Amino acid sequence: MGERHTDHGYLLDNRQSQAGTRFEAIGELFDPVTFRHVDALGLTAGMRCWEVGAGGPPSVPLGLAERVGPTGSVVATDIDVSWTREVAGGVIEVLRHDVAADPPPPGGFDLVHARLVLVHVSDRAEALRRMVGALRSGGRLLLEDADPGLQPLSCPDESGPEQRLANRLRSGFRALMESRGADLAYGRTLPRLLREAGLADVRADAHFPIASPACAVLESATVRQIRHLLVAEGLATDAEIDRHLANVATGRLDLATAPMVSAWGRRP
Repeated sequence: MGERHTDHGYLLDNRQSQAGTRFEAIGELFDPVTFRHVDALGLTAGMRCWEVGAGGPPSVPLGLAERVGPTGSVVATDIDVSWTREVAGGVIEVLRHDVAADPPPPGGFDLVHARLVLVHVSDRAEALRRMVGALRSGGRLLLEDADPGLQPLSCPDESGPEQRLANRLRSGFRALMESRGADLAYGRTLPRLLREAGLADVRADAHFPIASPACAVLESATVRQIRHLLVAEGLATDAEIDRHLANVATGRLDLATAPMVSAWGRRP
């Protein structure tokens, strides 16, 4: 979940101090969803996987490696592999790689997976084409991406001024993402895009947590990471951000994430 590049640079820089906290919260919220799908797709010992955008803490590459065992292999790629390099070795190979510009790793794959990656990639169509092309016959592609347009609110239950402030800051976050090339309605397009790419047995579902403690951790880390941009672009004041962070810290906001759409299909 770190393959981040647009014409204007990725909004949430993996190297910033809040990135590790964000990655841990995303893992807590979405790893169970990812591995539920991976297991349903039949990943077993001896298979070969490509984890695209594996730039965060390596819970997904490690989980894939556990499933394919010593006779399988996992290739974990990203434009920034500083978070993942420590797990290289054994069945995990870590490569610096731009999914929209570089040829796919050679050899063909039984599973290609990308989570919260393509929404941030400027040439999404080319990235998808390369991932599909890397599949072996019968291989599966699992794409998981956000769709903030489906549910744009930080607090779906907008019951007071604290919730209204949270939702206004979330609106500012969306504006910053759009200005940097993110497609905030990308997740819902995944089933159609997988069918148009020639995959069979395409299915999809969506998941978004509400009122999880990890939602509050993710919200706080994200706002701290982008606060200078919110202020610089006139989307919020420092006082409003401080007030929102204090509200989050009380634990009384029922915070939500944008829905994550998971879509999968098989190469005939």
